[in-house]
Amino acid sequence: MSGTLTAALQAILDHPLFGFGITLGAYQLALALFERTRWVFLQPVLLSMTLVVAVLLLCGIDYAEYRASVSMLSVFLGPATVALAIPLFLNLRRIRQLLWPTLLTLALAGSLATALGIGFAWLFGADHVMQMTVLPKSVTSPIAMLIAEQLGGIAALAAVFVLIVGVIGAIFGPGLLTGIGVRSPAARGMALGITAHAVGTAQALQEGEETGAFSALAMSLMGGATAILLPLVVAMVA
Repeated sequence: MSGTLTAALQAILDHPLFGFGITLGAYQLALALFERTRWVFLQPVLLSMTLVVAVLLLCGIDYAEYRASVSMLSVFLGPATVALAIPLFLNLRRIRQLLWPTLLTLALAGSLATALGIGFAWLFGADHVMQMTVLPKSVTSPIAMLIAEQLGGIAALAAVFVLIVGVIGAIFGPGLLTGIGVRSPAARGMALGITAHAVGTAQALQEGEETGAFSALAMSLMGGATAILLPLVVAMVA
């Protein structure tokens, strides 16, 4: 009986969709706990990531096996990204009304967020490679990895910085904005989209449609502007 149970358990662990299942299950559990409690430290991305890591360690599954089993998830990244156009379309009139304030906020806040990242890296004695790795921290992982590699940084580590920044922004950003009196959905969305990119946008969508729309807009514009302008600025300064 014990041998049969062990064989059945091993068959489940070896199933090509095991990683896919635990990833979706962990996120749904984390999302349910967050919506029930609203505790900031139960932020869904952070908690689901912790749960998945715990399951992998418990089951003795290495990263290569896990990555192979969740490859199907990448198929959904495209539709999920395109779906962000829905709140943008529904709030198009509002976006047009605030177009110039939006562009001004992007220019000032985006530049400040980028400058602070490399400024703190330099202040703490980081070398050139690390500075170039930190520089694109305020955009989504695929863009950040490409920019970091182009500038001579470490692409994989850039993705880690992006994740850390996104999770911290999603956890503390809403409370900080409320604490300093920012009530406008558009302003809150812009702040979360610029500083915490995709994770911040997911948080913004939970606050409301308009907040999510401006966060998605800020994330998209920040990513495009950073990908085009940052390598040019670095080349001019170097």
